[in-house]
Amino acid sequence: MGSPQGSPGRGGLGLLVVFFLLLLSPVVVLPQLCVWYGECGVASGDKRYNCAYDGPAIALPEDGYDLMQELCPGLFFGNVSTCCDVRQLQTLKNNLQLPLQFLSRCPSCFYNLINLFCELTCSPDQSDFLNVTSTIPYYDPILKENRSSITELQYFIGERFANAMYNACKDVEAPSSNVKALGLLCGKDVKDCNATNWIEYMFSKDNGQTPFSIIPIFSDAPVHGMNPMNNATKGCNESMDDSTGPCSCQDCSIVCGPKPQPPPLPAPWLLFGLDAVYVIMWISYMGFLLIFFALVFGVWCYRRRHFVSEYTPIDSNIAFSVNSRRDNGKITCGERLGERFENGLRMTFTSWGAFCVRNPRPVILFSVVFIAMCCSGFVYVKATTNPVDLWSAPSSQARKEKEYFDTHFGPFFRTEQLIIQAPNSHPDTYSPYPSGADIPFGPPLTKEILHQVLDLQDAIVNITASFDNETVTLKDICLAPLAPYNNNCTILSVLNYFQNSHSVLDHAIGDEFFVYADYHTHFLYCVRAPASLNDTSLLHDPCLGTFGGPVFPWLVLGGYDDDNYNNATALVMTFPVNNYYNDSRKLMKALAWEKEFINFLKNYDNPNLTISFSAERSIEDEINRESNSDIGTVLISYIVMFVYISIALGHIQSCRRLLVDSKISLGIAGILIVLSSVACSVGIFSYFGIPLTLIVIEVIPFLVLAIGVDNIFIIVQTLQRDERLQGETLDKQIGRVLGDVAPSMFLSSFSETVAFFLGTLSTMPAVRTFSLFAGMAVLIDFILQVTCFVSLLGLDIKRQERNRLDILCCIKSNEEMSGVQRSESILFLFFRNLYSPYLLKDWMRPIVIAVFVGVLSFSTAVIHNVEIGLDQSLSMPDDSYVMDYFSQLGKYLHAGPPVYFVLEEGHNYTSLEGQNMVCGGVGCNNDSLVQQVFNAAEIGSYTRIGYAPSSWIDDYFDWVKPQSSCCRVYNTTGQFCNASVTDPSCTRCRPLTQEGKQRPQGKDFMTFLPMFLSDNPNPKCGKGGHAAYNSAVNFIHNKSDVGATYFMTYHTVLKTSSDFIDAMKKARVIADNITETMGIKEKSYRVFPYSVFYVFYEQYLTIVHDAIFNLSISLGSIFLVTTVLLGFEVWAAVVVSITIAMIIINMFGVMWLWGISLNAVSLVNLVMSCGIAVEFCSHVTRAFTVSTKGTRVERAEEALSHMGSSAHQ
Repeated sequence: MGSPQGSPGRGGLGLLVVFFLLLLSPVVVLPQLCVWYGECGVASGDKRYNCAYDGPAIALPEDGYDLMQELCPGLFFGNVSTCCDVRQLQTLKNNLQLPLQFLSRCPSCFYNLINLFCELTCSPDQSDFLNVTSTIPYYDPILKENRSSITELQYFIGERFANAMYNACKDVEAPSSNVKALGLLCGKDVKDCNATNWIEYMFSKDNGQTPFSIIPIFSDAPVHGMNPMNNATKGCNESMDDSTGPCSCQDCSIVCGPKPQPPPLPAPWLLFGLDAVYVIMWISYMGFLLIFFALVFGVWCYRRRHFVSEYTPIDSNIAFSVNSRRDNGKITCGERLGERFENGLRMTFTSWGAFCVRNPRPVILFSVVFIAMCCSGFVYVKATTNPVDLWSAPSSQARKEKEYFDTHFGPFFRTEQLIIQAPNSHPDTYSPYPSGADIPFGPPLTKEILHQVLDLQDAIVNITASFDNETVTLKDICLAPLAPYNNNCTILSVLNYFQNSHSVLDHAIGDEFFVYADYHTHFLYCVRAPASLNDTSLLHDPCLGTFGGPVFPWLVLGGYDDDNYNNATALVMTFPVNNYYNDSRKLMKALAWEKEFINFLKNYDNPNLTISFSAERSIEDEINRESNSDIGTVLISYIVMFVYISIALGHIQSCRRLLVDSKISLGIAGILIVLSSVACSVGIFSYFGIPLTLIVIEVIPFLVLAIGVDNIFIIVQTLQRDERLQGETLDKQIGRVLGDVAPSMFLSSFSETVAFFLGTLSTMPAVRTFSLFAGMAVLIDFILQVTCFVSLLGLDIKRQERNRLDILCCIKSNEEMSGVQRSESILFLFFRNLYSPYLLKDWMRPIVIAVFVGVLSFSTAVIHNVEIGLDQSLSMPDDSYVMDYFSQLGKYLHAGPPVYFVLEEGHNYTSLEGQNMVCGGVGCNNDSLVQQVFNAAEIGSYTRIGYAPSSWIDDYFDWVKPQSSCCRVYNTTGQFCNASVTDPSCTRCRPLTQEGKQRPQGKDFMTFLPMFLSDNPNPKCGKGGHAAYNSAVNFIHNKSDVGATYFMTYHTVLKTSSDFIDAMKKARVIADNITETMGIKEKSYRVFPYSVFYVFYEQYLTIVHDAIFNLSISLGSIFLVTTVLLGFEVWAAVVVSITIAMIIINMFGVMWLWGISLNAVSLVNLVMSCGIAVEFCSHVTRAFTVSTKGTRVERAEEALSHMGSSAHQ
C-alpha cells in the first residue's frame, strides 16, 4: 500500500524533483526587450535623439518593409518586430550614405558594417548589448506625454566581430583620392586606424554626424550582465551570395596572395672585388706596355746591329735606312689615281687663287651680294625657346602621346608654385587638451606666420594683369574644377584647411583657463583626413578645400620626416592655371598674368618669409634671357679674336713700319667673313622655316670661329713663309700658295660639312638643328675664304708693297721697302727647332704612344660610368631666381609628378567584358588596368608608382548603385537630381532589385555616366565625379559613346635625372603589359602612360644609341672623305679616323672626371669636337702625305712644323 495522500514525505519529494528539473532546464526564454523606439527631441541641427523604451519589439509598419529589406535584410522575418520605426530606418539610411559610397565596393566589408548599425538601431534584442547611461526628459507635443531622450548609451561589441569587420575593410580603396577608404572614415591616418578607434570614431559625438554619445565596449565575454553583439561576419575573400563575388584584389589583400616582389637588382660585374671593366682595361694596358716595349727594345737592338739611325748619314758599308723610301718601279692604280686627283686639286685652286687676286672687285662684290641674299632670310628668323620643341622631336613617341593627351583631355595645367620658409620663426609646441604628449609644430606652422602667408596668398589672388586692353585676374585663368557651380580657384595651400580665412584660422574653443581646440587641432585632423567636411574636434570646421577638392598634405608641406606633417619646415603653395590647346588669345592672357606674378614676387619683401618661386613661363623666360646675354659673350670673343689675329698675322719689320706691316684690316675682314658664314647659314634655313635654338646661338659662332681662324692663319702664314719666284707675279704666287694649302682646307672643311650634315639623321632636335646650321656655316666659310678672303689678301699685299698704311690705305708711308719680305712666326720657329725634333726622337715616340694609350685605356674603363641626363639648373643663368627654386624643390619635394595611364579611343566600356578589363572592384579581372597599376604601386620603390590609381569607372559603379542616394532623377523630366536636393519627385536611377544592383551596361551605362561626371561632391554623396573626373572621360558621337579615358596616379618622389628616366621607362613597361593582358595589342588602340616630363626625358632612353650612331656616322664620313681627298691614301685616312676616335673616347673620360653627364648638349659638343679634331688632324696628315722629304720622320717634322704651327695659332 502506498502512503496516504497528503503525506509530508511524499510532498517533499515532489518539490525536490520539480526544483531539480528546473536546474536541468538548458534554456530560459526571456522576452525580447528594446532600449529605444522612435525619435524624440532635437540634438543639433537636423540630428535627433532616440526615445527611451524598455518594452518588447514592435511590429514594423508595412511602409517600412522596403527600407528594412534594403538596409537590414537579416531582420526581415516573421512579423518584422523591431526596436525602430520607419523614421529611424530613414535616419539610418541617411547616415550610411557616406560609408556606403566608399565601402560598398567591397560587399562583405559593407555587410559587416551595416550589420553593426542594424543591430544597434533595430535589433529586437537590444537590451542584451545596449545599456542606456544617460537620458533627458522630453515632452512629446503630438502624443502630449512626457518621455525620455537618450543622450548616452553603451554598446557592447564582440572583439571578434570588431576585428573581423576591420580586417574586411582595411584594404578598401577610395579611387578618387588615391588613399584607403578608412583614411577618410576613421578620423585619422589609415596607418593609425584599427578596429577599436574606427568604431569609436563612428560612434563619437565629436565626429559631427552622431547626435548623441555611443560608447563602444569591446569584449567577447559577458560584461556586467551584458552579452556583447558578436554576429557572424564575412571575410573580404568570401562571397555574399551566388551573384556577388568576393572583394577585388585591390580592396582585399588576402585575395591577391603574396605581395608582388620587385625583381632583384642585377649583380654588379666584378673581378677581384673591383669593377670588371677597370680590371680588364688595367690588365690590357699592362699587357700592351709589356708587348709594346718588348718590341721597341727588340727593334732597337736589331737596328743597333744592322741599321743606322735615321738622323745619321747612311754609311756606305751599311745596307740602307729603315726609313728610306725605296722605289720598286711599280705604281699601283690607287697611287696613279691619287696623284691625278691631287694634281687636279692643286691646279684648280692655283688657277682660282690667281683669278681672285687679279679680279678682286668682282669677287668681293659677288661675295657681298651672296651674303646679302642669304642674310635677307633674317626677316623670317624664328627662335625656339619652348623647352618641348628644344628637347623633343615632333615624331617622337612622347611627343605624339602628349599631342594625343592634349587633344582629348586638354593640356596639362600650368603651374605657379612658391616654397615658403620662416627663417626667423621658432618651432611651436602644442599641448593637447585634456591630456596627451606635446606635439611640436615647425617654424612656418605658427599662427603668426600662417596669417602672413595667407596675406601673401590673398595678394597673389588679387594680382591683375593687362592684355589687349583687358584686365586679367587669377579667376579668369585658374583651374576651377566645380565651375560654374563653384568658381573658387584651386589653390593647393595649407591655408585651404582653414578655408583661406583669417577668422577660421583664429577659430578656437576654450575658456579662461584652457583652450580645448584651435588651429593646431584642426591641422592635425585635416592632414589625416583632407577630404573631411567636419573635423572631430569641437571646432567642426571643414578640411575640404574651397575649390571642392581635398588638399593632400604631401603636396603643401615640405621638410617633414616620415608622416609627421606637423614638423614641416616649409610650406608649398601651388596655383594651377588652365593651359590652352590651340587658343593663343587665352594663352596670352595666362602669360600676361604670370609675368605680373613673377614681378610681384621679385619685389615682395617680408623679413619673416623666405620665398622661392617659379611660374610656368619661368624656364622659357630665363632661356631667352640667357640667349640674349650670350650675344654679348659672342661679341667679346670675336673682338678678342680680332685683336689676336691682327697681332699674330702682322710681322712688323720696324716700329716705323708698324701701320704698314700690320694686318688689322685683314683681321677685320677675316672675322667678318666668319660672322657672315654664320649669318648666311641662319638666313638660308630661316627661309625654310627652321627655327634657331639656344645651342645654335651659343656654340656655332665659336665653332666656325675656330675653323675659320685656323684657315686664315694657314693661308696667310704659308704666304709669309714663301718666297716669290723669279719673274713671278703676285697673283701667281698667291695662286701657287693657295694650290698648296687649299686642298688641305678643302679636305678638313668638306669632312666637317659631311659629318655635320649626316648628324641631321639624329632624332634629337638639338643635335639635328646644330648639325644643319653648323654644316652650312662651315661650308660657306670655306667658300668665302677661298674667294673673298683671297681677293682681300691680294689687295692687302699690294697695299703693303706700296708702303700704304693699314686701314688708312690712302696714306703712303715714308719708310720705303722693296717688296714684302719673307718672314717666319715665333710659333713656327718653336715647332721647327724645338717641338718637332724633340717629339720625334727615337726614345720619345714610344713614350708618347704609351702615355696616350694609357689615357685611352682609362677613358675606356670609365666610359660606362658617365651619367645620363641633364640637370635642368644647368640650362639656367647663374643669377636666375629659378636656381633657388630648383634647389629648394629638391630639398622639400615630397610628391612625385602625376602620371596618367591613358586608354585610347576604341574600348567598349558598356559590355561586362570590357568593364572587367579596366575596373578594380568586385568581379573585375585580376589583371585589369586598374589592378595592374595598383600592383605596381605596391612595389613603388621599384616601379616608381606611388599610389593606387584614381578610377572613374569604379567610382561610377559605386555612385550609380540603387542603395546610394547619389544617382537620382526627377520622375517627371528624367533630369539629374543632386543628392542634396530634397524633393519627393526625385527617384532612384535604377530599381532596388537584384538586377538593378548589378553594374549598368549597354544603354544604361551611357545614360547615367554624364550625370556622374556633372555631379558635385556633397555631404550626402561624396562620390560625385565632377571635381575628380570631369576631364578623365572623353565622349564621342554626341555623348553616345566613351572615347579615350585616363586613370591618374602619382610617381614616387623623383629628384635626379636617372630617377625621371627610370620612372618613365617603368611606366611604359607597365602600360605595355596592360595592353598585352587586355588582349588589345593587335587592335587599333592601346594603353600608354603620360606625364608632363616625359617629352623632356624620352631622349635619354636612346641617347647611348644616338651617341654611338652620330659619332659613328661622323667617323665613317670622315674616313671616306679623307680617303678620297688624300688621293686614296687609305692608311693615312685610317690613322686620321683612329686618332679622332681616340679623341672622342678621351672626351668621355674627361666628362666622367668633371661630372658632365651625357645629354643633348654634351652630344652636340662631342659632335663639334669631332669636327675640330678633323681640322687639326687632316691638315697635318695631308702635309705629311705630300711631303717630298726622304724619310717618314723628316716628312712628319716638316708637316708638324709648317701645318702644325699654323693650325695651333
